[in-house]
Amino acid sequence: MTTPADPRTTPINDAATAFAAIALAAVSWDGVLTQAGTRALRHNLDYRHPFSDYGDERMVRLMDQLLFQLRRLGAQHLMVEAAAALNPDQRATAFAVAAEIMRSDGRLQEDERNILSNLGSALELDPEFQAGLIAAMGVLHADLV
Repeated sequence: MTTPADPRTTPINDAATAFAAIALAAVSWDGVLTQAGTRALRHNLDYRHPFSDYGDERMVRLMDQLLFQLRRLGAQHLMVEAAAALNPDQRATAFAVAAEIMRSDGRLQEDERNILSNLGSALELDPEFQAGLIAAMGVLHADLV
């Protein structure tokens, strides 16, 4: 008799889990969950299908699984593993969400720029697309004074 695999150690192979993994890794790349980053993570998942259809229990289970993976692999390795489960459109959206989350608590730090660059490479995104999206985030989050 075989025992079921522990979902916390199962490779990420579905798009919803992969997308949430990239978003979670983006918010906690430095081991800190800021209030702004947590709010951005929640916003980016709460209104987006399929997460908007998840009940509280299912969402908690998903986040527990991903937090375990995050601690086990680290943020950048989790992003790379998750990238493989996404199609090209999902990859572009995941990159945009990661950039939005990282930008949510202020200007991008050099480490955040490096992580986004590595994520863009793992997602096989055109460097011009990445640069344009990051520039757009700068405009979106610019101070008014």
